[in-house]
Amino acid sequence: MRVLIAEQDHAHYARLLGEAAPDLEVLTSGDAAELARQAAECTVWLGQPDLLASLLRQGHRPRWVQSTWAGVTPLLAEGLPRDYRLTRAVGIFGQVMAEYMLTYMLGHERDVLARLASQAERRWDDRPGRSLEGRRVLVAGTGDIGQRVAELLAPFGVSLHGIASSTRQQAPFVEVAGLDALPRLVEQADYVLNLLPDTPQTHDLYDAALFRRFKPSALFINAGRGVAVVDDDLVEALKQGHLAGAVIDVCRQEPLPRSHPFWTAWGLLLTGHSSAPTSPTAMVRLFVENVRAYQAGRALRGEVDFGRGY
Repeated sequence: MRVLIAEQDHAHYARLLGEAAPDLEVLTSGDAAELARQAAECTVWLGQPDLLASLLRQGHRPRWVQSTWAGVTPLLAEGLPRDYRLTRAVGIFGQVMAEYMLTYMLGHERDVLARLASQAERRWDDRPGRSLEGRRVLVAGTGDIGQRVAELLAPFGVSLHGIASSTRQQAPFVEVAGLDALPRLVEQADYVLNLLPDTPQTHDLYDAALFRRFKPSALFINAGRGVAVVDDDLVEALKQGHLAGAVIDVCRQEPLPRSHPFWTAWGLLLTGHSSAPTSPTAMVRLFVENVRAYQAGRALRGEVDFGRGY
């Protein structure tokens, strides 16, 4: 089997794949023209969706594409073909995303940023720290990553509630409700963790009306998709005290323009799309697993339903 790698770190991926599956013929390049020439010779592609989308626009047609991202939005753009199998990265982001969420939740409970400000002012800050125990956590998006986030948080004694495409029973969540229940569950949550995928139903979901329902003490963390948040509405909600703070990892435009209000918004921390980077080693392990399944005619992990967008 001949495999095309379209990745910024293509040489590293090629080396790892060569070691893990020496029977595969690997083609790759850092030159766009050479990569396009190679794409014409490969029916299986591995890489980042933005580069893969560029190859599709040039008329190249794979049979199967493995994305190295959890999200595949660039490959769903209007006008791009959908007559191939597409799999996204699954099972490799849960642990690191859970650690990211826990970092900022504990930081919020322990007033880390406020204590740094107190230190800068040489003011003794002896406020008692708080605990996650008993806090109500809403995980919007209870798929592969959201499930792992919940599993890591459960031992801290939090009450876990979820939002998914439809109501379901899913441990360790107390309840998992459909998207229409988001306003109700937001009203009761101490933490709202957004991990929802990019679909038409999730665009502009977090708007002024929804932010008004937040508890004034709540922390909002968005590591899902930037298009889920109406930026100006979040800035105004923070200013009005509708919620205590926000940690924003993903934005509508990245890198964020210097004139964007998020840079100076009160109570907002930017983390620069750093929450869950792809591990090349783990990604290659997943890809090889899927290659063997593909060769054997078995189901592939993370196969995308083009109609749903994930």
